[in-house]
Amino acid sequence: MAKNEAAKGTAKTAITPTRAEDYPEWYQQVVRAADMAENSPVRGCMVIKPWGYAIWENIQRELDTMFKETGHKNAYFPLFIPKSFMEKEAEHVEGFAKECAVVTHHRLVAGPNGGLVPDPEAKLEEPLIVRPTSETIIGAAFAQWVQSYRDLPLLINQWANVVRWEMRTRLFLRTTEFLWQEGHTAHATEAEAREETMKMLGVYATFARDFMAVPVFEGKKTESERFPGAVDTFCIEAMMQDRKALQAGTSHFLGQNFAKASGIRFQTKTETEEFAWTTSWGVSTRLVGAMVMSHADDDGLVLPPRLAPTHVILLPVYRGDETRAQVDAYIDALAAELRGQRLGERRVEVEVDRRDIRGGDKQWEWVKKGAPLRVEIGPRDVEGGMVMVARRDRPVKEKTSLPRGEFVAKVVEILEEMQAGLLARASAFRDEHTHVVEDKAAFEAFFKAKGDKEIHGGFALAHWAGDARVEAELKDRYKVTVRCIPSGGFAGAPWADALVGEGRCIFTGQPSPQRVVFAKSY
Repeated sequence: MAKNEAAKGTAKTAITPTRAEDYPEWYQQVVRAADMAENSPVRGCMVIKPWGYAIWENIQRELDTMFKETGHKNAYFPLFIPKSFMEKEAEHVEGFAKECAVVTHHRLVAGPNGGLVPDPEAKLEEPLIVRPTSETIIGAAFAQWVQSYRDLPLLINQWANVVRWEMRTRLFLRTTEFLWQEGHTAHATEAEAREETMKMLGVYATFARDFMAVPVFEGKKTESERFPGAVDTFCIEAMMQDRKALQAGTSHFLGQNFAKASGIRFQTKTETEEFAWTTSWGVSTRLVGAMVMSHADDDGLVLPPRLAPTHVILLPVYRGDETRAQVDAYIDALAAELRGQRLGERRVEVEVDRRDIRGGDKQWEWVKKGAPLRVEIGPRDVEGGMVMVARRDRPVKEKTSLPRGEFVAKVVEILEEMQAGLLARASAFRDEHTHVVEDKAAFEAFFKAKGDKEIHGGFALAHWAGDARVEAELKDRYKVTVRCIPSGGFAGAPWADALVGEGRCIFTGQPSPQRVVFAKSY
């Protein structure tokens, strides 16, 4: 499909509606136009298509390396969790009870009307919960694995799928089934567990910045936003292009709560018995949605090169069959040269698109998929030893003719420049739409929209005394929540100094230890 025109006299865009016209629908159209995912016949679930799954694979690959570099090992635990396991930690079960999918039978039989029904004779002795998270089932394993202080720390990660029943879903951002990783660790002391919690939060923040090109606040969640059963929950929060916050990752200090529920005990050096201190932390396919909403434009997806499935798309331009062999040979040689270059730990990934479709349609398909570099090569380029290069971070029609050797030599530099540019652009956007708010009237004005689809608000930095009633009222009246009590991710920002220091809550006048980050969110 070529470009669309939203209205006469307006600029043409490949995606309609545009971000300004209808941001939620724009997001859905970008995902579809990039051929990343689609809704499945199973309500609330999605089919992740090859381009979208390749992005997730790259996220997995980089994060898995970071986990292993910090001493963690991968394992896999059951999809089904006995109901009694969930009941061991009261706060935990209360937090997830409304989202659980439950298996009650193990066999189907023919029903009276010819369909299938659960066999009454095959009812399970105990219902099984389809994994919403794995603290309890992994805790049972840890209780077997940990006997002595010599078995600690135990540092485990799992790549898996989970199910949390959702009524209102959106591709990648909120689906009933989604893919994720969940880290689970056990430690001999509280200090070691707290150190692990903050270390993994730092891993997530580094990944978001260095690979996703997304700046994030690091901070602590309020009590109402805390993971069920945790002592403390920490998070990274990113600003999307509609100025809403997206929680991109969490790290939980669980204290001894889950260890006591699961019986994770160990013999200390002094031969006493103690419960272990545990943590858990995770990110999901929501990160794919975060990248879309951070970088995409009204022509489609824009991918950070470090996570792009393909870095360079080579597009042959033939002038009759007599030029085909010459152009193909030139392109094959160029592809081999480019694949010999390294972008970090990955080789430069190259795809040659020889499909027999119109050149314009082919160009726009790759624009919408967000491929970082598109390179056209025709007979004249072959004769002159040139390439015609278009960058996805520049206007679509902007192209540069470069000598082939120069392009090969500079391709990694160009990709790194694009990566840094996306981070700089996202950081500037966040900084521009993060405001210090000094009173309630300014707070209300900041989050008040003039129309249903108007993009408004952003991150408000304001003093708050920790009153849960005020927090609940803000959520109910303005759909605004405390995203985090910030501790990092803002160095060098123009408003960074305002985050440090005591003050008075703008709602109650009570003393406040520091400003917090307020925002509307996903």
